Amino acid sequence: MHSIFPSDRDKTYAAFLFDMDGTIINSLASTERVWGRWATRQGLDLATFLPTMHGKRGIDTINGLNLPGIDPVAEAAEILRGEIEDVEGVVPIAGAREFLASLAAERWAIVTSAPIDLARVRLAAAGIPQPRIMVTAEDVLVGKPDPQCYLLGAERLGVDPSDVLVFEDVLAGVTAGEAAGADVMVITATHHQVLETRHPTLADYRQVAVGTAMDGRLSLRPRP
Repeated sequence: MHSIFPSDRDKTYAAFLFDMDGTIINSLASTERVWGRWATRQGLDLATFLPTMHGKRGIDTINGLNLPGIDPVAEAAEILRGEIEDVEGVVPIAGAREFLASLAAERWAIVTSAPIDLARVRLAAAGIPQPRIMVTAEDVLVGKPDPQCYLLGAERLGVDPSDVLVFEDVLAGVTAGEAAGADVMVITATHHQVLETRHPTLADYRQVAVGTAMDGRLSLRPRP
């Protein structure tokens, strides 16, 4: 684990980009219920499969399995319907609502592998307002770990991707942030196993606050 303090505390950014699931909300129980049922029907070993599907678009996960005799588009649509209907237990990561509320609307965005309809219902279930700008599965041709999503998020905010801090929780997203040229902060709230990373980590948002300079640039500060 790496602390963001004190060595990085004076660095500022034009904007913050947040993954959604596992980063600002905890949807682990819902996700694994729906995907677990599907994986069982496909004869997959849950203990092996479930850790591999987080942070990626559903269609990319299914395509990557190379299962015979299935239509990945139809299967992904079925899983999406199940996820939209099942938001039981979807909650915010501790401190996330307050942290996001302290950011100016034009200084942050969500960049998620979830489709837009799922993102909206999960944010609502967690009590997190939808941001002004959100990049979702429909907005990219290639999902995480490809950097396309974070490059697009920075573009929509009108900032350089090298001037943003990406908040992520899984390897696919961390890799996407790195490839975009951004700094990365790893949120570990939903981790069952330690993610080996060179990046700084936070358990959740209760220990940090947003610092805002006169020119609007952002930084992280330890919460008093």
